Amino acid sequence: MIRYGGGGSPTTIVSGWFQFDPASVKTLKRLLPLLILVRADQAQGLALHTTLNMLASELAEPSPGSDLVVNRLADVLFVQCIRAHVGSRPATCKNGLLHAIFDPQIGVALKAMHERVDFPWTVESLAAACGMSRSAFALRFKDLVKDTPLEYLTNWRMQKATAFLRKGDKKLFEVAKAVGYDSDAAFSKAFRRVVGVAPRAYGRSAALSFEATRQLASYREV
Repeated sequence: MIRYGGGGSPTTIVSGWFQFDPASVKTLKRLLPLLILVRADQAQGLALHTTLNMLASELAEPSPGSDLVVNRLADVLFVQCIRAHVGSRPATCKNGLLHAIFDPQIGVALKAMHERVDFPWTVESLAAACGMSRSAFALRFKDLVKDTPLEYLTNWRMQKATAFLRKGDKKLFEVAKAVGYDSDAAFSKAFRRVVGVAPRAYGRSAALSFEATRQLASYREV
């Protein structure tokens, strides 16, 4: 609790942060601007105002389960901010990855890759899903996303793979198969090229990080 000034109208400032895996941050940096400003008179302002009030209430008077409620509300707030950003239709929504996601054709290809990451996608099959020719699809995808379709697919697969490796309940060949690779070797080569470390080393590092976080949480509870 910070108290500053006095005499004016009271203002409540709610701050927080999200921690993302480096592989996820790459996509978010391309998807989002450095700053999202949502004005009170925007259509989405009411939903944000309601969520912020709930957050402020939980933080001002913590009760059993408040940590869980605050974390869930923070997730909701994040989604609402993205919705407000898209709804405002600034210049940043008219090009780049965010625009590609809402493109009636390229958006179909992105949705297909996101939902069926293990499918053996090719440029031809993705173009067919969009109802476009191979060459027209490849050119438009590159123009909007700034990656080729297969470059984007590889990056997305590695992002999903990091999540599996952090969870630690799959063997390496199972992770490889889950993200569309027929062999450990092919998957490991692609993972090292994109992420910068071997998948086994990444998994060990993630496990150590998780254990350190768990111990810190236990220390704080004590």
